[in-house]
Amino acid sequence: MSTQSAGGHESENILRTVWRLAWPAVALNLLQVVNMLLDTAFVGRLEPAALTAVGGSTNVVFLMFSIVMAFSTSATALVSRSYGARKQERLRVANRQCLSVALVAGLVCCGLTIAGAGWSAHTLLPADALRAKTLMVHYLVAMAVGLPGMFLVQALAGSLRGIGDTRSPLVISGIQILLHIALNYVLIFPSTTFHGVQIPGAGWGLAGAGWAVTISAWVSAAIYMAWVSQTPLGSCWRFVVPTMKWTRRIVGIAAPATVMSVVRVSSLWAFTMILSGVPSGATAIGAMSAGFRIESIMFMPAFGLSIAAAALVGQSLGAQQPERAERIGWVSAHCAAGVILAVAGLVFAFAHDIASQLVPRQPEAAVMIATFLRYLCVTEVMFGYAMVLMGAMQGAGDTVRPMWATVISLWGMRVPMAFVCALVLKMGADGAWLAMSATQAVQGLLTMLLFKQGKWKDRKVL
Repeated sequence: MSTQSAGGHESENILRTVWRLAWPAVALNLLQVVNMLLDTAFVGRLEPAALTAVGGSTNVVFLMFSIVMAFSTSATALVSRSYGARKQERLRVANRQCLSVALVAGLVCCGLTIAGAGWSAHTLLPADALRAKTLMVHYLVAMAVGLPGMFLVQALAGSLRGIGDTRSPLVISGIQILLHIALNYVLIFPSTTFHGVQIPGAGWGLAGAGWAVTISAWVSAAIYMAWVSQTPLGSCWRFVVPTMKWTRRIVGIAAPATVMSVVRVSSLWAFTMILSGVPSGATAIGAMSAGFRIESIMFMPAFGLSIAAAALVGQSLGAQQPERAERIGWVSAHCAAGVILAVAGLVFAFAHDIASQLVPRQPEAAVMIATFLRYLCVTEVMFGYAMVLMGAMQGAGDTVRPMWATVISLWGMRVPMAFVCALVLKMGADGAWLAMSATQAVQGLLTMLLFKQGKWKDRKVL
């Protein structure tokens, strides 16, 4: 944190401060988007059942990744407060405790995912999608083995962001993504010959995609631990038994964020079950999964700005500068909205062309993906506001108000509206897409109202 920032000078350029921290996160998210699009492109070249299996897996994967990010939020909030208050020893203790709690949570989630893989496939996919159910189980089991590594990665990345370092996560997670892409190709497809050069391949299909996630996560975790040990955060190699006091602090922030994740995923679960009842339900489920990956192009800037806002808001509150924290939140949200508006316009115009490139052998799915994207484009700006301002509140340690905004917009509105529009009014998949688009706008408005109220400024985390 610069001297100017710590002093809270009125001459500080908030926009420049935000972007200095945000651009590495935006760049990293760009790599994530490329990674997800390549995932979809690889799976789109397998049998159609594979795309349906990934669509069903999206619910479980979103849940696990959301819980992972909840612990990253705790690390950022606790470390950034200590950093802003210039309390070096407490900063190191916070990092070590967050890391230990995250590892335990990762092991628990790994076991639950493996145990529930079969039930998830049976519940989420249409009854006649037997091949897709088998593929979904294989994918989830392989991916679950990497969950403890993912928890370690995100806890350490959250701590680094808490001290204002977003460049190290860009480099290390960038390595993880590149390794994942390479492993995807090698493990999914059989050996091939390209211009006379033999390219080895395992030919594991969708299960190979799951193992690519796992291997790259553990390699990244090892690199993160080695790097973080050289920073002010201190050594990470020794497991420290979490104390009750720190566990309460960490879980106090992570629990509402985790509940919010459960709300999101359970609503997506219900949404998927609604889709399974519309005409061409299996295709609609696969289209939703692919559409989410393309949508990530639009909210990529909001994700990066959300991370920057979380760290800067936490630092500002630690330095007793609540007005600066609020300015940072609004500036970050307005920037995200402007960029999203431009990108969403392009996606809306070229939605079918993009979808056709991802699933070249499935024209029906391409049409449905394009329609889904165009519905989302209409309200994506409001989703950007929700994402950034929720991140700002979470950086303050306030995860309760974002949780309630999520409950109201998803379970209070999205699921009932999707059921009525898609099944009762017989609008099919279009009715479900309409419900998702409309409730994105509601979530954005609710989050803006909660942030404006300012009660998040009074949240105590230490």
